[in-house]
Amino acid sequence: MQQDIRNLNHRSMINEKRICVVLPAYNAAKTLEQTYLEIPFDIVDEVILVDDLSSDNTVEVAKILGIRHIIEHHRNKGYGGNQKSCYDKALDLEADIVVMLHPDYQYTPKLIHSMCYLIVNGVYHVVMGSRVLGKGALRGGMPLYKYIANRILTLAQNILMRQKLSEYHSGYRAFSGEVLRKINYRANSDDFVFDNQMLAQIFYAGYEIAEITCPTKYFEDASSINLRRSIKYGLGVLGVSFRYFLQKKGVLRSKIFS
Repeated sequence: MQQDIRNLNHRSMINEKRICVVLPAYNAAKTLEQTYLEIPFDIVDEVILVDDLSSDNTVEVAKILGIRHIIEHHRNKGYGGNQKSCYDKALDLEADIVVMLHPDYQYTPKLIHSMCYLIVNGVYHVVMGSRVLGKGALRGGMPLYKYIANRILTLAQNILMRQKLSEYHSGYRAFSGEVLRKINYRANSDDFVFDNQMLAQIFYAGYEIAEITCPTKYFEDASSINLRRSIKYGLGVLGVSFRYFLQKKGVLRSKIFS
């Protein structure tokens, strides 16, 4: 099975666009195979896994699966730091479209087709899988307190940033290479607020973001952050939105928007 997937992974461009899936991994050994085997290799050309100093055998599983591009961090760089390595490598491989997929199987890779075709056909440069459109979040087991916090934060962010996203906190995203080359993602935090800083940068650069309904799964092996870090994340998210608002008003100059 693994050998068949690698053969399909050779030349599968659509409209001459190279599609790369990046897997920011941390202790994902139990869920990596299930995630990887659902990636649609009829359109995906490259897979990159960046391991952020896992304490399990994530890297060994990745090698068994035949993932060609594996990067191992020799110190834990955090969720944002992991993504920076992912995107740097994808751009080195001259990717036209980069899909960020969590290897904990919380999001289904089966949506990659839909997300990529919106970019390939020039409709949008960024597409997010939204857990809130429809009933995917609560049905998939999202804790009620997280759902309520998600809705409150999203409302505040939409007001401050004058946007209309259904949520800002999904980790399932597809970007055109153009977007990643234009925004200064390397100036962002190495922590979880990195995701929201990227969205603020994308909006500030003048791009629109599409959303598609995305089912999600919450289970023991899915990654999550505890209450203390959730509170820190929420405050960080609001800080990003306020900085965006003040930057647009010309009151503040932030390096992430340079």
